[in-house]
Amino acid sequence: MNVRFSTHEIRDLLIAWVALGIAFALFLQPSLVQSLLQPGGGASPGTFVRALGISLLTAGVGFLLHELAHKVVAIRFGQVAEFRADYGMLFLAIASALAGFLFAAPGAVYHRGMATERENGLIALAGPVTNVVLGAVFFPIYFLTQDSSTFIALVGHLGVQINFLLAGFNMLPWGPLDGKKVQSWSTIVFVGTFVPFAVLAVFALFGMGFPRF
Repeated sequence: MNVRFSTHEIRDLLIAWVALGIAFALFLQPSLVQSLLQPGGGASPGTFVRALGISLLTAGVGFLLHELAHKVVAIRFGQVAEFRADYGMLFLAIASALAGFLFAAPGAVYHRGMATERENGLIALAGPVTNVVLGAVFFPIYFLTQDSSTFIALVGHLGVQINFLLAGFNMLPWGPLDGKKVQSWSTIVFVGTFVPFAVLAVFALFGMGFPRF
């Protein structure tokens, strides 16, 4: 399997990663927004750098590896696949974070070529599965760290939370989301993945609490 990235694709991936990092940093650290609206007050530059680093390592990685999983599986099935950033939606993500809420849709992997319904379902399923795996990777950091305010503890917390939420949300059987494609392929596979992924998402949303840093 030969996975290649064009210059355009690499640029889009980097822009989407940075934009998502900024959006999540602003959303999770309201004092950063205060600093922008009231120069001289609110968070320090060091606080912004810390928040941005945490967001890039958690939300940014979670979103982009989700998309790259689609690409890798699509190529495995003989598709031509590339990620394209949605610059309008990236702007909206940052603008919504400044307004106190967050809506993030950084772009998508577009693939073309002959594919069966099963292959399309597996391509779609690859994204949420990747997020669950990432959440499991972050979980020991979240579980074992004692001081919840440290950089590494926040990375663990948000790494679990954001990835489990992404997995559950994307498995909803609606519109362009991955769950709809999986359901169209196999109801059994859909139910078998949606139920545990939804449980993980509920745990992330109600059982963890969003940290402020």
